[in-house]
Amino acid sequence: MTPDVRSPRSLEELWPLLEDGYTAMAGGTDLLARRAPARPERIACLERIACLQGVREEGGLLRLGACETHARLLRHPLAAVRLPVLARALSELGSPLVRNMGTLGGNLATASPAGDALPPLAVLDAQVELTSRRGVRLVPLSGFLLGPGRTALSPGEIVSAALVRLPEPGEIQHFEKVGRRKALAIAVVSLAATIRLDGEGRVTQARLALGSVAPTAVRCPRAEALLTGRHLDRETLLDAAETLREEIAPIDDLRASAEYRRAVAGNLLLRLAL
Repeated sequence: MTPDVRSPRSLEELWPLLEDGYTAMAGGTDLLARRAPARPERIACLERIACLQGVREEGGLLRLGACETHARLLRHPLAAVRLPVLARALSELGSPLVRNMGTLGGNLATASPAGDALPPLAVLDAQVELTSRRGVRLVPLSGFLLGPGRTALSPGEIVSAALVRLPEPGEIQHFEKVGRRKALAIAVVSLAATIRLDGEGRVTQARLALGSVAPTAVRCPRAEALLTGRHLDRETLLDAAETLREEIAPIDDLRASAEYRRAVAGNLLLRLAL
């Protein structure tokens, strides 16, 4: 059956559609790939709503509109220059076609454990802005992602933006993922990291997040604590990698075994020494 698709141009036009049972969609690279009956029959596209687009500094944070496509974020100087950890992840997300259609809000709302943008957003301390007819609320990413395909969205709410901190100049930013092939790969394991060093090369703050090793993207607080106060050399990273492997509990699935994921997760951290 051909879906009933609407394209509201404002939030005021959107709210009645959501109340009438339409499913909000931004990009649709995941939603439209579903087979019936999982694919909704009534869809409200969000891309023409101007307030859901744009990248700008706001209150010391960077506001990334939910309907910004991955390709537009990659081209935006604020996102590309200040957030290389996110830019690197988006550059490896799907194909050029997917990057031209897919949106940051869609990646958040899909809540895939392998969502490429999610580990970078975790180390950037992202807050997810949710908007409804009732108003706006901010939810930390860890409180927004509840499990595979599950989020803290309430009925009538949409993801309107992600707000992330602006890393300090000189902060090390790193993203890498391993898949089953070199291109168009779904992550078997991905790692995002931001590391801050003092003048003597000691770690003053470390943020690490992994994808595809848990029901959602997860931070690694024990490994982060081990890094803090030490020089970022191979011996430190070997210790942190072992700690990181101990604090995750991945599963076996069609793409990889839990043992392989655990080993690769630690190895990705070691690459910070290269």
